[in-house]
Amino acid sequence: MTNINKHEKYGSLKKSKFISVSVIHIVLIILAVIWLYPILWVILNAFRVEFNDQGDLVGIVVSHYFPKSFGFENFRQLFIRTQFADWVRNTIVVAIFSTFFSVLLILSTSYVISKMRFTLRKPIMNIALILGLFPGFMSIIAVYYILKAMGLTQTLAALVLVYSAGAGLGFYIGKGFFDTIPNSLIEAAKIDGAVQSRIFFSVVLPMSKPIIIYTTLMAFMGPWMDFIMARVILGEQNVHLHTTAVGLYYMMFGQRVDSNVFTLFSAGCILIAVPIVILFLSMQKFYIEGVTAGAVKA
Repeated sequence: MTNINKHEKYGSLKKSKFISVSVIHIVLIILAVIWLYPILWVILNAFRVEFNDQGDLVGIVVSHYFPKSFGFENFRQLFIRTQFADWVRNTIVVAIFSTFFSVLLILSTSYVISKMRFTLRKPIMNIALILGLFPGFMSIIAVYYILKAMGLTQTLAALVLVYSAGAGLGFYIGKGFFDTIPNSLIEAAKIDGAVQSRIFFSVVLPMSKPIIIYTTLMAFMGPWMDFIMARVILGEQNVHLHTTAVGLYYMMFGQRVDSNVFTLFSAGCILIAVPIVILFLSMQKFYIEGVTAGAVKA
């Protein structure tokens, strides 16, 4: 009798576990479909090649989801009819310079907070944590008027300055990584007569490949995809100075709207997403190592 009750109890537990797992998987599948639907829509429209009675490319076809024919015509028209090449060049320039200064600031700040002890260390960490709770666009008006007073609005240098200036506040992940480096190595380098800058560049950084790659990826993504700061600082007039996000926005909602603007917009989205995808796929191992190694108690 006892064995029968155990089998019935085990069977009911197994059945309830199967039901709960099935419900979770169904919910995840629904969420995945909802998430992937607009991405697939953009991809399909980027490769959609359909013409109307006048022989013009059709931008948005409401009658059917999947295109009748595929091709690369939208990508070709994107470079011919817009200044997309200039936008990509501007984005690359801003992203590279911003990434260089941001990584240098973040890693140096992380090292100082992790390995040095000074009077205001704890207050600085607390202030940085509080400031990090507020989104950056809250300061956009103040930033704009400061740049205007300096005569830097509508310049790519202003974007580099804005993206790099506050980078040092994001030191928490880097600090967590540097906390894992033994202090004995730092002390041994000091005994040999090395100054802090020499220790940082010659001893610490060569051991910090995961956090360097993680910080570089994060610093590169911001300028590459940012829209709000770039739109406010660059303005609407100087089209040749636009980044890809700003250029695609004004192409979609500006005065040059035509019948196939959405397919051109979709093609631009695909082209701008490819570098980020390649970077993450190729650097995924180091990205995960950087996050996990930096996730230690402060």
